[in-house]
Amino acid sequence: MRNYKDSDYALNKFSEGIVYKFSDGIVEVTLEAYLKCNPGKTEADFMELKALSDEIYHQQDLADTRHRKRERVLKEGEDIELLPTDTLEDLLIEKQEKGYVMEAAKLLLQSGDLTEVQQHRFICHFFKGQSYRQIAKKENVHFTSVQESIEVSMVKLKKYIKY
Repeated sequence: MRNYKDSDYALNKFSEGIVYKFSDGIVEVTLEAYLKCNPGKTEADFMELKALSDEIYHQQDLADTRHRKRERVLKEGEDIELLPTDTLEDLLIEKQEKGYVMEAAKLLLQSGDLTEVQQHRFICHFFKGQSYRQIAKKENVHFTSVQESIEVSMVKLKKYIKY
């Protein structure tokens, strides 16, 4: 069993910068280095990239965990139904790499299609990296309320993503 603290996700999530892990070492891009190499960019731009990198590492960690579970079960000789790997979040990450999702998210937030509550929860989850439970605790509501709000936001977001 793998230790969570040793995961790439934890390494990136709990560092101040954005961590890139290569076979020959680790590179961390700090806010100062980012701003120095990207004139015209702001701390908010850096925080968006940080949240995106956290989400990408998180999705990779989830996929790795699913893969390890499948391997373990298959080694034990049991038949299992494989979980689908192309979730909406996977699609969003793929589109983000092409620059579509950030633009779509901005359009969605400006469109007025989201209620004030949906907009707040969408921003907290996708831009600030907060979990459903963290948002629910802050708002003193059940986490399924947060989950439903974000799922509705995701459905609305899909119409702004250009394929």
